Amino acid sequence: MSRSSATTADHRNSAKKRFGQNFLHDRHVIGRILDALGPRLGDRIVEIGPGRGALTEGLISGAGSCTAIEIDRDLMPGLRARFGERVLLIEQDVLTVDFASLARSLGGPIRLVGNLPYNISSPILFLLLPLAECIVDQTFMLQKEVVLRMVAGHGSKRFGRLSVMLQARYELSTLLEVPPTAFSPAPAVDSAVVGMWPLPAESVRVRDWAVFEALVAAAFSTRRKMIRNTLGHLLPHLDLEAAGVVPTERPEEIAVSAYIDLANQLTGQDGLRSIPIPAIRGVQAI
Repeated sequence: MSRSSATTADHRNSAKKRFGQNFLHDRHVIGRILDALGPRLGDRIVEIGPGRGALTEGLISGAGSCTAIEIDRDLMPGLRARFGERVLLIEQDVLTVDFASLARSLGGPIRLVGNLPYNISSPILFLLLPLAECIVDQTFMLQKEVVLRMVAGHGSKRFGRLSVMLQARYELSTLLEVPPTAFSPAPAVDSAVVGMWPLPAESVRVRDWAVFEALVAAAFSTRRKMIRNTLGHLLPHLDLEAAGVVPTERPEEIAVSAYIDLANQLTGQDGLRSIPIPAIRGVQAI
């Protein structure tokens, strides 16, 4: 390769700020992620943001092949040259991917893994939330602070809307912490890998996810206020005591199960006809 060609290739493969790219390169960290994931032959693995393929190689070695979603077209030639037919490349913005259709085309539930761009990590998590039934598990690298919020228990200052929404649908666990030096370029924050396992359908108690999401958003709209104030417009339709909620508690002090109970009260036998729907739908959800 000529000097000019090498320079062009390096430029094309450099991290792009608009895509929130930080390429993982630490082999020890890569090995630990693969150990935690445990890819097996025949797994339908879908990698979000393969980048330069640092993790992809190990995924393919374990599963035999994988699917990878990458928005950066400049990375495609290198990935194709390195992995050939062992990887099915989808050149697309992950936020526009129909994961349910993708799972069907691959033959069944998929395993998701990826070093998620930190600037769109929450939108990705909420895009996947309604699709848990077609997902075996999710193993994601995220900003450490986001992972701490995801796994936080009630009573913690980090416990919030993200915690409640995800814990109502998944079992979550922090798998490992990752320093900035594991990436190129190094991000300004620490990272962590989280494991997410969808709860069995029979264990999911939320009756109406739109109502649940709106209620949780309303509850956390002003964290310092008591729950009787943040949910004041809904109190005539709620039995706080039945849900084990004390009116003077603040949002972060209330368990996920109690939020589910409250939302289910709004989707009781009379449905939503007696509930002030505009007040619920007017709340800005996550």
